[in-house]
Amino acid sequence: MSLRARLARLSVDLTPWRGSRDFRILLIAGTVFFLGGMVGYVALPFQLYQLTGSNFAVGAMGLVTIAPLVVFGLYGGALADHLDRRKTLIATGIAQAAVCAVMLANSLLSHPQVWVIYACGALNAIATSLQRPSREALLPRVVKHQEMAAAVALSSLTMQVGQLAGPALGGVLVGTAGVSWAFGIELTGVILATSLYVGLGSYKSSEHSKPPSLRGIGEGITYAFRRKDLLATYVVDMVGMFLAMPIVLFPAFATDILKEPKLLGLLYSAEAIGAMAASLTSGWAKRVHHQGRAVVLATIGWGASVGLAGLAPNIWVAIAFFAVAGGADMVSVLFRSVIWNQTIPDEMRGRLAGIEMLGYSLGPLGGQARSGLVADLTGVRTAIVSGGILCVAGVIGTTVWLREFWRYDARTDEHAIRERDLRTAAEAAG
Repeated sequence: MSLRARLARLSVDLTPWRGSRDFRILLIAGTVFFLGGMVGYVALPFQLYQLTGSNFAVGAMGLVTIAPLVVFGLYGGALADHLDRRKTLIATGIAQAAVCAVMLANSLLSHPQVWVIYACGALNAIATSLQRPSREALLPRVVKHQEMAAAVALSSLTMQVGQLAGPALGGVLVGTAGVSWAFGIELTGVILATSLYVGLGSYKSSEHSKPPSLRGIGEGITYAFRRKDLLATYVVDMVGMFLAMPIVLFPAFATDILKEPKLLGLLYSAEAIGAMAASLTSGWAKRVHHQGRAVVLATIGWGASVGLAGLAPNIWVAIAFFAVAGGADMVSVLFRSVIWNQTIPDEMRGRLAGIEMLGYSLGPLGGQARSGLVADLTGVRTAIVSGGILCVAGVIGTTVWLREFWRYDARTDEHAIRERDLRTAAEAAG
């Protein structure tokens, strides 16, 4: 095989983009939405610190958003299994735009109110929790079953573009034009994304769906726990994020350990750069069938890379290892998403998306607290290195416990076969 052919097999697969109009809408809307959201992500804590001068006041925003994420994430998942997902995206988009407008108006006051910022943070968390399961649950409906790996890789690029460009743009805006301009950009992004959602086709729920209820939410949780392969996708990710989440230590690591405070921003960007590189070379992913093994090995790679970054003699070596960690995490995200989207029945997809959202929201939040506590007790390097070692050990332990995950094969798994047959029949009928 020629070098050109080998490179072509690695390059990102654009088949879903070419073949599905609604996938293109979701991808463009997601890019616009996430880019604007990351600009606001920088502006909000900056404004809070300006008004209060308190680091605790900034950190308290995380406490304000935890309860809405837990409660409304699960409810939003049940809602996604009952209502037309397009209508849910539009309604929650309008709510998010209203919250952004209040944030913008408050920032224009001569004396912005802190309580308004916290209230808007909680309301935005509610709207996001209600919206995200519907957006995630739409992906299997708009692309073909065999195109799922490529669709997930392309969707991930939208987040990575936002993670790279959004904070940079937000930092420039708050430092020059002021936070109001940043909130204005965020509002514009939400309005544009919501307008794009209007152009989606209708994606109604199953005729047998029931209104959201505690019983329905419980059925989703029970389904997730009964399927050991599915449970493993949540547990492996939680272990990786809780034990080896180093981001909260970056300021101290760059300033006190590596003596390069001016290059702190590169530490924050390193993981996104690695993740983007993994996405752009993800063409090989469609040929992987033992996706559970890929998740396990990628998460071990994440932990090992984070641990090695903690031992780095200078910031450039640390950046390189954090970039590798970001690439490994992207591979884990890719194959976990493929397993979810190729095996979960559509009538359960929203509720399971709500559980997924809790997993990748609460794991990093808990991991940051763990890293900060261990660093205060033992030192920054020890916190990073020990987190990486514990992550590797924890993932191996989880794999031994849930060994069905290691044996998972998309070609023979009963859930994957059922969903593949249903999608094939639906495409033939349509």
